[in-house]
Amino acid sequence: SVFEIKVSFYVGKAIVGVRDKKMVSIRRATVHDLLAMQNANLLCLPENYGLKYYLYHILSWPQLSYVALDHKNRIVGYVLAKIDEESNEVPHGHITSLAVVRTYRKLGLATKLMRASAEAMVEVFDAVYASLHVRVSNRAALALYKHTLQFRVTMTEAGYYADGEDAYAMRRELTDEREAFLKKREALLNPSDETAAKGKQSDE
Repeated sequence: SVFEIKVSFYVGKAIVGVRDKKMVSIRRATVHDLLAMQNANLLCLPENYGLKYYLYHILSWPQLSYVALDHKNRIVGYVLAKIDEESNEVPHGHITSLAVVRTYRKLGLATKLMRASAEAMVEVFDAVYASLHVRVSNRAALALYKHTLQFRVTMTEAGYYADGEDAYAMRRELTDEREAFLKKREALLNPSDETAAKGKQSDE
């Protein structure tokens, strides 16, 4: 539309139009993305990590971390995730870090990144739930996790962050992802059943 063509946003010295903002794609992260992911982290979050920590995640759980790319193939967001292997609980994933650069927020990228990671947690590692930590003062992130992504607070961990701030420990059961995966697997294993069901619906 004319509106999309004319309206633009400033990102540093570059101008990004509304249409360009909509041309953002999500894909699995690779080792070649690590520097750009770290840069996005430094721009967006007070919790920063060394490059080896990103590499550890990508090499250990390569299926779980994703990046968001703009129309020029630049990383504008990421989710860094892992499987918690240090407890005796059921298999579960953990979101280590999630960030979207300011000029690309309000586009649903954080939600898409989180859902992609959650689906991989289930399909690859049979995860039952996903967990994360968030600063008690981070109202925007808390609203995203609670209201959009349906995480719930399980406890408050005092002094969790390096500067002494408390964190909410949050958790979401991956029930929807597990049900969707089971249906997809059933359809692949029994394609004739799905074909028969479609034929029955057409007869009706």
